[in-house]
Amino acid sequence: MSTQLGLSSRILRKGVRNYTAKGTKLFWPPVRSCKAIKFNRHIPELELTAITLQHEATGAQHLHIDREDANNVFAVGFHTPVSNDTGVPHILEHTTLCGSEKYPVRDPFFKMLNRSLATFMNAFTASDYTIYPFATTNPVDYSNLRDVYMDAAFHPKLEKLDFKQEGWRLEHEVPTDVNTPIQFKGVVYNEMKGQTSDANYLYYCRMQQAMFPGTTYENVSGGDPKFITDLTHQQLLDFHKKHYHPSNARFYTYGNFPLEEHLAAIGERLKGYQKSEVPFVNKVAIPWTGPKHVETTCALDPMSPADRQTKLSLSYLTNESTDTFETFSMRLLSYLLLDGHASPMYKALIDTNLGSEFSSNTGYDNSTCTSSMSIGLQGVKDSDVEKVQSTIKSVIEKVKQEGFDPKRIEAAIHQMELGQKHKTADFGLTIMHGVTSGWFNGVDPVDLLEINKNLDRLKSELANGNFFESRIDKYLLDNPHTLSFIMRPDEKYTADLIAEEQGRLSEKVKALSEQDKVEIAQDGKDLLASQDRQEDLSCLPSLQLSDIALKAKHTVLEHTGLCNTPVQWRTTATNGITYFRAISTLPTLPDDLKMYLPLFCDSLLSLGTRQQSMAEIDDEIRLYTGGLRASTTLSTNHSDIDHIEEGIALVGNCLDRNIDKMYTILAKLIHETNFDDVEKLKTLINGNASSMVNSIADSGHIFARTFAGSSLTPGMHNAELMGGMTQVNFMSRLAAQQDISNVVEKLKQIASAVLTQSSLRIAITSGEDAVESNTKALVKFIEGLPTEGKTISTGSNSFAPEYKKSFFPLPFQVNFSAQVIRGVPYTHADGASLQVLSSLMTNHYLHREIREKNGAYGGGARYAGLNGLFSFYSYRDPRTLETLDTYSQSVDWVKKRSFTDQEITESKLSIFQGVDSPQSVSEEGMLQFVNGVSDEMRQLRRGALLKVTQDDIKRVAQQYLEQPVKEGKYSTALLGEATDRIAAENGWHINQWGEAVKE
Repeated sequence: MSTQLGLSSRILRKGVRNYTAKGTKLFWPPVRSCKAIKFNRHIPELELTAITLQHEATGAQHLHIDREDANNVFAVGFHTPVSNDTGVPHILEHTTLCGSEKYPVRDPFFKMLNRSLATFMNAFTASDYTIYPFATTNPVDYSNLRDVYMDAAFHPKLEKLDFKQEGWRLEHEVPTDVNTPIQFKGVVYNEMKGQTSDANYLYYCRMQQAMFPGTTYENVSGGDPKFITDLTHQQLLDFHKKHYHPSNARFYTYGNFPLEEHLAAIGERLKGYQKSEVPFVNKVAIPWTGPKHVETTCALDPMSPADRQTKLSLSYLTNESTDTFETFSMRLLSYLLLDGHASPMYKALIDTNLGSEFSSNTGYDNSTCTSSMSIGLQGVKDSDVEKVQSTIKSVIEKVKQEGFDPKRIEAAIHQMELGQKHKTADFGLTIMHGVTSGWFNGVDPVDLLEINKNLDRLKSELANGNFFESRIDKYLLDNPHTLSFIMRPDEKYTADLIAEEQGRLSEKVKALSEQDKVEIAQDGKDLLASQDRQEDLSCLPSLQLSDIALKAKHTVLEHTGLCNTPVQWRTTATNGITYFRAISTLPTLPDDLKMYLPLFCDSLLSLGTRQQSMAEIDDEIRLYTGGLRASTTLSTNHSDIDHIEEGIALVGNCLDRNIDKMYTILAKLIHETNFDDVEKLKTLINGNASSMVNSIADSGHIFARTFAGSSLTPGMHNAELMGGMTQVNFMSRLAAQQDISNVVEKLKQIASAVLTQSSLRIAITSGEDAVESNTKALVKFIEGLPTEGKTISTGSNSFAPEYKKSFFPLPFQVNFSAQVIRGVPYTHADGASLQVLSSLMTNHYLHREIREKNGAYGGGARYAGLNGLFSFYSYRDPRTLETLDTYSQSVDWVKKRSFTDQEITESKLSIFQGVDSPQSVSEEGMLQFVNGVSDEMRQLRRGALLKVTQDDIKRVAQQYLEQPVKEGKYSTALLGEATDRIAAENGWHINQWGEAVKE
């Protein structure tokens, strides 16, 4: 019976009773108040049983995924469509986590980050829903977090001061001084100022607004800064009352914890609730009778060519999301049209250099009730707009006439097969993200999981012919609901934004009564007092130090040699997949040549050979592998932060039946890449430059941290050259070059010196059955490599730490900052104490000062054990100079602060979340392979972390932070809106295009 119904024997033993066979309706004795109707389906391709339930009293829906996976997931979500741009669901998401009836403390969410061994904790606001998920392997932890999350969702305090802190407020620049000017402040307000500074986000957002007029999707659920300041606290309360009700809720549970325990806990929370009417907001787009054209503007990007910053797309309204097979089919159509070098749109739009890369909305999007497909480009010359649009249309016409190569369809199906077999550490969260949008739009979530059912139907439909052609006709060629959307840069855009904000602020301040001003002054003081108040956190549950295992998980590895090449073997259950990784250590190269290494790695998988185009090779890669990748790799020695290993990593995976083919393709790319294909190389350079520039707005704190650290250690110096602002500048300059013959010569020079037998080491993860096949194929692969590479003259590459203050003026409304100090290597006894110190500083001081008081979206301290650097950072920060002062003050704070045993325990728990988080099978043993960190070293580090005391914390704070700060031995980097004048007055190097201007 368990096989027929797909119920695991573990669930059956718990007393679930079967009443009917097909369309299985199951009941069990009421668990407290949770009586439910239940259906289940076994999904063999994903090795899981999906169980759907509905709570009879309220109508709450529950999807439980029963799977033998210890990384258990819980989530509760609510349907939260909006009718304006105030960002009410987003601000509610933040404020919900600021205290509840059972846990009336400030920010129990952030407090629980340190009282847990959770592998994941977060909350998300999407276009029409809000969801609160977490994951953990510990049953007690799971119970603790589930209780905190549900109390927060159903019984939040939603106090006015929390709304002002997390959403927006009017407050004096210095809250205790009414003579300072009144400003807009608030975490979400500044988060969205940063988000809308990202031109890719802005493009996607504005396109969606234009595509779905009259629906919830024409509003920005995250909030538009122009309108966030219209939201009132009462509107927030009303929205919660209407939307955060069980009748409007979805519960998701995943893993190997018993379903009955989930039901008991959820049932207890739903006691006393009755069905409620779900608020209606229109989500269904009324199809247009003819195409529409919309244009808008964005900021001019100083790091991209001024004449190639136009973005445009054609978007088409497609199927209703409730039709899961049509959704499956449209995803596949999007893949065939757009994905990879062999796709017709890539050939016509990217290979021809009409644009640098696809626009951010390109592809099939079923996150809305009615789905859409978009095809677009960025990095386009304004004079080429019409040409791009006509090219898109002509390619669609041509594909409709000629159809797709059957091999591409076969390759797409092969990728699906591999995706089902690949064991990831966050599989439960991946499933949750995959079904949530559809689920909140009326789709049965289990239908979205049944890949094989859709594949079987697809094969049948393909056999009948005209399958994709009919959809191209219906959705792309004969579709009146088509949007042409263009975004052009405007030199005045940023100045206009600033003027708009100042005007809006002025109007708000002008309208204040004397009583309003008194309240603003008092609220500022009250909020400050609330932020500084020491709280009794005893009501919050917590794991203890004893919940951390004394011994690290041991990964069984075998080390052998093939053809004098070291090979690390990890033999385990891999579901019939072989995972390959090789590192080729680099000879000593001069810095000017190192700058080309990322481009060299990308070239191997972008240029093709003289015999085959990259499109043909790309088809082979997709047909026979799960993907191949080449990248630079850099590791700092575990016992000496001034000694590094640089290399090129080759990574791939394949089904065991395709092992020979995978190594054959890899060998071909290494030996035969055609660096003389200048047109393809220019396409690659343009795409890389555009992608890197676009990434700064989202990851500015990482760029700031890398640049600040680059003057302190050779490892970070090289990381900056190959992936920081210096590399962004370098790629942008290459993109501006007309003649790239010198680039071709540099790439050939690198090719002659790297990827040799003598430089290589290899790691294989596979099942026992695939060891022999891998061994034979590897011997052939290794023997095909040159024994040694050519020697390159390097000159002097000596490194000595320097201490710098660097500023990059960028068109953002908020800033990113970092301050970095040298620490100690991984095996040094003080490394563990520095890591605990960084956690304590973040959770007990920096979070409060940078986020709550200064209004930045994020900030804190981190200690990177593998590269030996201690970093302070802030993210989307409106008051960066104050934040820089906070970094210095945090060192004094540590000296005066006496930490409790519980606080030190919590800091260790937060660290072990990462140390002990589950790994995908492909990552097992990689810490040793890449960084040379053995299980013995890991165990010593673990023991050191567990033993850190308050005395250790004080000592390392004085030795590694206080003293270097006094002596000025640190480096700082700032990216963002601060003016050149302010930066110059504070003694900063002003950087343009990643290059410091010499003072």
